[in-house]
Amino acid sequence: MKLLFICSRNKWRSLTAEKIFEQFRMYDVKSAGTEENARIKVTAGHIGWADLIFVMEKKHERRLKEKFGQDLSEKRIIRLDIEDEYRYMDEELIELLKSRVSEHIEIPE
Repeated sequence: MKLLFICSRNKWRSLTAEKIFEQFRMYDVKSAGTEENARIKVTAGHIGWADLIFVMEKKHERRLKEKFGQDLSEKRIIRLDIEDEYRYMDEELIELLKSRVSEHIEIPE
C-alpha cells in the first residue's frame, strides 16, 4: 500500500510521518507539501501514485482539491487534524501521528 503524507512545507509534519511509516515494509511512503517553497512540492504524479493520502489540516485537503480535483476522484483523503506546532521528529508529533494514522491502517507493534 502506498501512503502519501501532505503538510505545508514538507519539513516537519509530513516528513516526520514519512520517516516513521517507511520503516514498515508493507507500506511505500512519500511526503510532500502544498506551498510553493515546500521541500518537495506535491505533484499530480504523487497523487496518482498514492493509495491513501493523509493531510495534516483542512487547508491541505482544500489545496489538493483545488489543484488536483480530477486526479482525486478515486482517491481517499484522510485529514489527521495535526496543527503546525511541532518540529521534525518531535516525540509528541510521533505519538499523535501513530495514534491518528492507526485508526485507518494497521501499524505493527
